[in-house]
Amino acid sequence: MQLANSRVVVTGGAGFIGTHVVEALRRKKCADVFVARRDEYDLTLQADAARLFAEHPADVVFHLAGYVGGIGANAARPADFFYRNLTLGTFVLHEAWRAGVCKLVAAGAGCGYPEHAPTPLRECMFWEGPPQAESAPYSLAKRMLHVQSQAYWRQHRFPIVVVVPGNVYGPHDNFDLQDAHVIPALVRKFVEAADDGRPSISAWGSGKPTRDFVYAADVAQGMLRAAEAYERPALVNLSSGDETSIADVVAALRDITAFSGTIVWDDTKPDGQQRRVFDVSLAAEELGFSAATPLREGLAATVHWYRMNRAKLAHSTGGTR
Repeated sequence: MQLANSRVVVTGGAGFIGTHVVEALRRKKCADVFVARRDEYDLTLQADAARLFAEHPADVVFHLAGYVGGIGANAARPADFFYRNLTLGTFVLHEAWRAGVCKLVAAGAGCGYPEHAPTPLRECMFWEGPPQAESAPYSLAKRMLHVQSQAYWRQHRFPIVVVVPGNVYGPHDNFDLQDAHVIPALVRKFVEAADDGRPSISAWGSGKPTRDFVYAADVAQGMLRAAEAYERPALVNLSSGDETSIADVVAALRDITAFSGTIVWDDTKPDGQQRRVFDVSLAAEELGFSAATPLREGLAATVHWYRMNRAKLAHSTGGTR
C-alpha cells in the first residue's frame, strides 16, 4: 500500500512520536491526515472511538495515543497506566476495523519484553516471560495490542502491525520531570544547570543500566515503512540496535551542554531493568529500516530544541527524576 493519496488518521498525533509521524506523512502527500486530539475524542470511551472513524473515514490508522511516563510515574499510578492504555488499544483497533479501515499500525512498548529475556531482544521472545514488575501494568496493557492484532487477523483478516520502538527521544518529548523518561529528564536538567550556572545536577540510580536509544524521527520513518510494506499482522522492533549506558548519556550531555558542575548519582532511586537492546534484523530485512541518527547527533538536536522552547515549556512542574 502506498500512503500517497491515502486518508490517514493518527491517534496521539499531537504527542511526541505522533508529531514526527504526522510531519513524515505530510511529506508523503497523503490525501488527508487527521490528528485525533484528546479534547475532541476521549478514546478510552468506545463511543468516542466509533465517532472518530465515522467523522473521519480512513484508509490507514496510526495508533500512537498512549498514557506514558517514566519509572516514578508508573510506580505512582499503575492503575491509570493499565486501564487507559488497555481501553485505548481495545477501542481504537476494534472501531477502526468496524469502520472499514484497510490497515492499522500501532506503537507497542519495549518494556513489554520479558524482564529476563536474553539480549538482544528478538520478536520471537515477546511472550517468553513476564515484564519488569515496576512497569508491568503499562507494558502488559500494551502487549494486548499484539494479542488483538492476531485475533483480528484470524477472524477478520484485518492487518494490524505492532511496532516496538526502543527508548525513543528527541524534539517534542515530555520534559516534565515528574513524568519524563530518562533522556528528556536529563536534557532538561543539564540545559537548565548549564544555562543557569547551577553547581550540580542529580541523576537517578547508578548510571549502569543500558538502553537502546532511538531518535523519534527515525522511528516515524520506520512506522511509515511498516504501513507500506506489510499486508499482514506483524510484530517488529524499531530501534538502533546499539546498547548505551545511562552514564554514557550523562557524559555526552555534559559535553554537549558545556555543563561544568558536579553530577550526583542518587542511588536511592530505582535503576529499572539492567539491560535492554533490540535485535533489529527483522526491520532491516523486511522494511529496509535502520536508524539513521547517531546518538550524539540526536542528543545535540534534542538539547537545541529544548533550549529554543524552554520558555514555552516553563509551565512543566519540577520533580526529582
